[in-house]
Amino acid sequence: MSAPARSPRKAPPRPSFARQCVEVAIADLIPLKTVRPALRRCKRYEQIRSSIKAVGLVEPPVVCPATEPGRYYIVDGLVRVEVLKELGFSRVECIVSSQDDTYTYNKHINRLPPVQEHRMLVRATKRGVPAERIAEALGLSLTTIRKRLQMMHGVCPEAAELLADRQVPLGVFRVLRQMRPMRQIEAAELMLAQANISIRFAWALLAATGPDQLVPDANHKQVQKDSVTQEMARLERELASLREQTRTVDEVYGPDVLQLTIARTYLRSMLGSAAIVKWLLANRREYLQEFQKIAEMPSLAAATAKANPGAKGPRPSGRSATPRSPPA
Repeated sequence: MSAPARSPRKAPPRPSFARQCVEVAIADLIPLKTVRPALRRCKRYEQIRSSIKAVGLVEPPVVCPATEPGRYYIVDGLVRVEVLKELGFSRVECIVSSQDDTYTYNKHINRLPPVQEHRMLVRATKRGVPAERIAEALGLSLTTIRKRLQMMHGVCPEAAELLADRQVPLGVFRVLRQMRPMRQIEAAELMLAQANISIRFAWALLAATGPDQLVPDANHKQVQKDSVTQEMARLERELASLREQTRTVDEVYGPDVLQLTIARTYLRSMLGSAAIVKWLLANRREYLQEFQKIAEMPSLAAATAKANPGAKGPRPSGRSATPRSPPA
């Protein structure tokens, strides 16, 4: 009996990056896209420039070998290279990639959530880094850094942990700190369950919070704002109802106008027949009068203005579109 055939061994996976960074002259780096002048005026460019000036290059650019020996294409980090060039650097350490894939770096980006950013700022200040240096490194104002350092003041750790990996607007934490800890946890869970982490939804949860679940200062403010909140809620309900009515009118107005225009045209042609007019005079005189009123309308807007004297609309012309009725 022959031995079973062995399956061929699979080749080991090819590494996507070199294990060591290489130092490359900036003049030997070739950009894969055009650098526009507007790039140097954007906020992101200024933040990267401030960071490199304060703490140096944190993340090396990613390059791949070009067809010319000793030269490389810039796969990721074009802005960093432009900033280094502006600051007078002649060489930069780069990560060498085996593929010229520029899609992955721009598609799979992990934005730092506000809670994690707050924790990093607090840890940096505890280690002795002054807020001024942090503001300079991040390209932000000192007031913004101080606000982010105090962002979680008054928010319980359980609610902060629930929102730790989410992109939360800073205004949500200002609303949460007006609630007691248990209500903060409930509000965070409701926002996550509804997938709606917004300032508007947070204010709605605050408005629905009882006085016993608010901190003393917020409780005092809530008593003053109860009437305003109720009035705003009533106005929002009325506005939503008005929008729904307007949408319904928009949907049916066009077909209705078309049908009425066709009906008016048909009545005009019908009243042009002497035999039909003679029969209506003899048998349905009241129908003839109404048909003539409809046929004499120059437009539906004029008919609406006639029915509602206060409404503005085009004036009807003096000419009648209906032929005269023959004598009975």
